[in-house]
Amino acid sequence: MTQQEFKILFENHFADVRKSVFYRSGDADVATDIAQETFLKIWEKQSSIQTEKVKGLLFKIANDLYISHYRKEKRSFKFFNSFVFENEMQSPEEEMTFNQLKENYSNSLEKMNEKQRTVFLLSRAENLKYAEIAEVLGISVKAVEKRMKNALEHLRNLLKQ
Repeated sequence: MTQQEFKILFENHFADVRKSVFYRSGDADVATDIAQETFLKIWEKQSSIQTEKVKGLLFKIANDLYISHYRKEKRSFKFFNSFVFENEMQSPEEEMTFNQLKENYSNSLEKMNEKQRTVFLLSRAENLKYAEIAEVLGISVKAVEKRMKNALEHLRNLLKQ
């Protein structure tokens, strides 16, 4: 596939791929990001792509990327939302403090670098060991350790405020 062929493919199908993802996600930014990533994957694999089947492949890749994105987001927020009060005899002040801490934690997770957040949640929410996380993500154990260290520092700094 030449650059010109790729440009034509992009111009003809980008809007449709983006609309398809937007229909599922309801988020224009996510739809644009996934559509762009889809075309990036097509460009990377251009030598093994049959041009007559490329349209179906575009939608398949976009769908897979969206599912992956959705699972990451779901896993991120499932961890904290599953936490419940065990003691119903909390004072209003304690409940307000807890709710504020919960909100700060949630905001901190959202602001965290995606790589750090993934490692943090795999460790804390999924209870995976560093070696298992390294295997899942295809990185070294040292990289997992560094990402976890940075994630914990990030949380510590934001929750102090």
